[in-house]
Formats: sequence, C-alpha cells, structure tokens
Amino acid sequence: MIIHDGHVHTPFCPHGSSDHLVSYIERALELNLAGITFTEHAPLPSGFSDPVPEKDSAMALEHLTLYINEVQHLKQKYKGKINILLGLEVDFIEGFEEQTRKMLDEVGPYLDDAILSVHFLKYSNEYFCLDYSPEMFKEMVDVFGSIDAIYDAYFSTINHSIEANLGVYKPKRIGHISLVKKFHKKFPNSINYDAVLMELLDKIKTKGMALDYNGAGVMKPLCGEPYPPENIIIAAMERKIPLIYGSDAHSAKGLGQGIDKLYKKAEFNVPVQLT
Repeated sequence: MIIHDGHVHTPFCPHGSSDHLVSYIERALELNLAGITFTEHAPLPSGFSDPVPEKDSAMALEHLTLYINEVQHLKQKYKGKINILLGLEVDFIEGFEEQTRKMLDEVGPYLDDAILSVHFLKYSNEYFCLDYSPEMFKEMVDVFGSIDAIYDAYFSTINHSIEANLGVYKPKRIGHISLVKKFHKKFPNSINYDAVLMELLDKIKTKGMALDYNGAGVMKPLCGEPYPPENIIIAAMERKIPLIYGSDAHSAKGLGQGIDKLYKKAEFNVPVQLT
C-alpha cells in the first residue's frame, strides 16, 4: 500500500501546472495517503545557465522563501489529517558542486526531506537537459556521438552525485535513477547497463541512501515504465535499500500516477526527515 507520495511538485514549478498547494493536499486525502513530500525543483545554482528554451527548469530563487513559508503554513493547517513534509528536488550539476553545497547549507535547516536528481549532462563546456524533449535528446545524440554515450555520461554523473560532498544537508535519496530511458522507445540503447546500475545500487547502499521509485515514466509514451524498472527494484530490495514511492506529479491529478505498474512486492518507506 502506498502511504506516502515522496516526490510532488507545486505551482512554484514554472513548467508545471498552476494547481494550488491545497489542491495537491486535498487530492492526497482523497487517495487516503498518510503523507506527501513537496519536492519542488530547487533554484539552479548561481552561474548556471538553464539550457532549455523557456529557462523554466526550476523554481526562481526569489520564490524560495515564499515556497518554504507556504508549505510550513500548510503543514500546521493540516496537522493531524496528513503528514506534509517540506522538501526540494536538488539538481546535481557537474561543476557546480560548491554552489549546490552553499545553497543546501542555507536552506537545509528548513527541510524535512530532499531528493538528489540528475537532469543536466555536461559535454565539453556545454550543458543539456536530458529529459526536456525528444528533439533535445536527438541533439544530444549528435553532440555526444551516440545514444550509448549519453547513457555513459548519465550514469557517470549519477555516480558523481552519490559520491559528492554536498555538506551535512545533502539529500538522502537518489531521484529517478533511470531517467535516461525517458525516450528509449524512440532512442533505444544498444548496451545493457544493468551491471552499471548494480554498482550504483551498491554505492547507494554503502552511503546509507534511499531510492526514488518514480511512477512518472509509466505515463510517458516513449518510456512506459517506472524509474527504475522492476529488475532494478528487485536488486535494490535484495540490498535492503529503502524505496520511496514518488508520483513526480506536476499537477494535483498526477498524484499516485504509475502505482498500478510498480513491482507488487515492493515495500515503500516513509522518508526519513533531515532535521
């Protein structure tokens, strides 16, 4: 049974819906969830230029305090009805570790929960948003040289994110570890990366981290599977890595998405609060 949706976005996400925070909470109550974690995209680090055309990958820095205040207010308003955690989805961006650590040092004391995700890949001195669109992915194939080269870069960056020193408030959960497969039906890879993923799981276990079991991929027509797929989840369970279900909802109606496609024997944990 899903008791906590640990990956939920908000109207503070510029590429999401305008559904009010209360709409998400009321929908969670309709689904009989015991809790949700709001994990809005943290502001991108200073000096990083968002590579997507609309420059809308993350919350604006000037909205961060308002986001924190509004979620904290609703935590108190709904206390006793549903457990609301204040969180962020933090981008790990190669070359911006120090800026990310500084941001976490400042905001970390206010957070209950957080996710560390990779959306941006570096090639030479240029960054690309891995999951923005099939068209951008095709551009990446041309730049990186092959689909497998993108997979190599993605899993290498995930590895760096696990190993990175981001301070005492570093998120304890790795987000959608197989996001690189978002467009795999159109851009199939030729190499089996299961062994690489097993090594990443071993590092996640060693670091005492958890894993985002994300239902959003099920809803993507060019993916059709959760992040990560069943065989990787079984391997995570064998290693006793905590699994946190996340809808990755960008609208209230998206809460709970992909639940019916998740591995039936998976057991989901409530996130461990950071503070």
